[in-house]
Amino acid sequence: MKKNYLIQLEISGPTAIWTRPDSGDCPVSYPAPTYSAVKGIFESILWIQTVEIVPIKVELCAPIIYHGYNTNYGGPLRKGGVIKTGGSYQLLASVLVNPCYRLFSEVKRNQKTNGQLTARTREWEQKTTSSEHAYKDIFNRRLIRGQSFSIPFLGWKEFVPDYVGPFRNSTRVMNDITLRIPSMLRHVFPDGVHSKVRYVYDQDIEIRSGVLTY
Repeated sequence: MKKNYLIQLEISGPTAIWTRPDSGDCPVSYPAPTYSAVKGIFESILWIQTVEIVPIKVELCAPIIYHGYNTNYGGPLRKGGVIKTGGSYQLLASVLVNPCYRLFSEVKRNQKTNGQLTARTREWEQKTTSSEHAYKDIFNRRLIRGQSFSIPFLGWKEFVPDYVGPFRNSTRVMNDITLRIPSMLRHVFPDGVHSKVRYVYDQDIEIRSGVLTY
C-alpha cells in the first residue's frame, strides 16, 4: 500500500489578494487562496523538480474582511504612451485584511517533469529512495527554522506574511464561515515544467464551516 506524505503550515499577514480573473482592471480577491496559490506557498519553502505538491484543503482562521487598496503600477502592462512618458497607472483593488490560513497538501511524485530535470536533480535522485519522503522531512525542518527557497507571499509579492510556520496553538478555524464560490481559478500551468498557459477552473466551490476542500 502506497504511503501518503502530508505537509501543512500556517500563514498570516496584514494583507492578501487571491485575484479573481473575472474582476478585470480593478482586481477583487477570492475569500480564500486558489489551488495554485497554495501550491506556490509550499514550493516557496522547498522546491524539488521530482516532487509535486497537491493542495488538499485550506482552513480560514480569521474573518473575511475586504478593504480598498490603491497603488501606482509602473510595470510593462501599461499603455505604450504612458510607458514613453514614464507615467504610472493607478491600480485599485479589493484586498483582504489580516487573513490567516492553515494550509494542507500532499507530496507526490512529479509525473510532469517533461524531461526537464537538471543534472543536479538527477544526481540527487540517485541518492534517495523516496523523493516524497525526503521532501517531507526537509520541508518540516526548513519550516521550523524559518528557511525558504523564496519569500512566501499572499497573492501579490508586496503582500508578505507576518507569520509562516507550524500551526500555532492560539489559532482557531472560523466555523461560522460558510459560502459558495460559483467559479474559482485552479491552475494556470497544469501541464508541468515549462508548459504553456492553460487556465483551469473549479465550479461550485463551497467554504463549509471555515474549510475549503480542493
